Amino acid sequence: MASRAAIADVTASIIGACRQGHPPDRLKAEVLTRLRRVLPVDAMWWATCDPSTLLFTQAFRVGLPDESISYFVENEFRGSDVNQWTSLARDRDGVTTLAKITGGVLESSARYRDVFQPMGLGDELRAVLRTGDSCWGLMCLHREAGRGFSAQEQQLIKTLAPHLAEGLRAGLLRVGATETAAVDAPGLVVLDPFGELVAATTPARAWFAELARDPRSASPVPAEVCTAVGLLKHRADADPASSPVPRLRVLTLAGRWAVLHASWLDDAAGQADAAGQIAVIIEPATPVEVAEVIMQAYGLTGRERAITKLICQGHSTGQMSAQLSITTNTVQDHLKSIFDKTGVRSRREVMASILGDHYLPGIQQGRSIDSTGYFT
Repeated sequence: MASRAAIADVTASIIGACRQGHPPDRLKAEVLTRLRRVLPVDAMWWATCDPSTLLFTQAFRVGLPDESISYFVENEFRGSDVNQWTSLARDRDGVTTLAKITGGVLESSARYRDVFQPMGLGDELRAVLRTGDSCWGLMCLHREAGRGFSAQEQQLIKTLAPHLAEGLRAGLLRVGATETAAVDAPGLVVLDPFGELVAATTPARAWFAELARDPRSASPVPAEVCTAVGLLKHRADADPASSPVPRLRVLTLAGRWAVLHASWLDDAAGQADAAGQIAVIIEPATPVEVAEVIMQAYGLTGRERAITKLICQGHSTGQMSAQLSITTNTVQDHLKSIFDKTGVRSRREVMASILGDHYLPGIQQGRSIDSTGYFT
């Protein structure tokens, strides 16, 4: 491990990069370049995720093969491996290694046996990138066999994790501020049971170009499509009689939100065939579908979101106080916090800058948010 002075210098540099509002791919590059000065790694996997579902949306990798994406989707959604993201997200520290979680017996992990060991990789350090209770990203660091991660290195990642989460959140805010109103036709993709491409409409291939993260990839199917398919299979495994259509929100390279829906194609009798082909529809997200992500990106608490809704509906301070059963002074404190977080000076500016098309449709209708972060 590097000296304390070097670690302190790199830590400050990474924190500074996280405050620049870089998009996720650029932030990954900025962070990895700096991090490797004090924490050498041989491979890396980094992803943004939906804070309301922990589904990873944009995945970036260094030193890992293209085909690993589909495997990791299966491993997370259908397998019973150790140290999966859902369990790590519930951990207080949110950072651990494969060696630690397996007691040094790396072979007890399926992904180690199937992917890491054949590549000559050994220990894996995983971290959830969260600020408060919201997880904005996931990170895996890998080293070749025989070189583990020390407690000091784990502590370094633990220190950086909330700053990395803030960096991802800031990037989403910046992209959202320049989001265009482009509209494209929905695209239809058909895959076989093994995830191989069977057919795709012309709009779907246009979406592929906007979703693709690595032009060198041999697979024409973007990782986001694989993620939607993996979630569909997971739900089918959990309850074969009822497999609701999963919805996945992603931020494209063009800086706009898209939604992916995956479902089984019906057989000749009109019944969903879980052993057959899978259809994925890709389409632009409607304003109400990205409301929860944008609200969380501003860092608004649950009470602040409730007050923001009342601002939109034109309630006075006294009316807010009565409806929420809090004092007028408390309402004013929440308003000040909302103004500080959104960079505005008045309630009217709140509506103009963060509500607008993203919030008004759902909030004015009084629609609630379900467990996935979408309006019900």
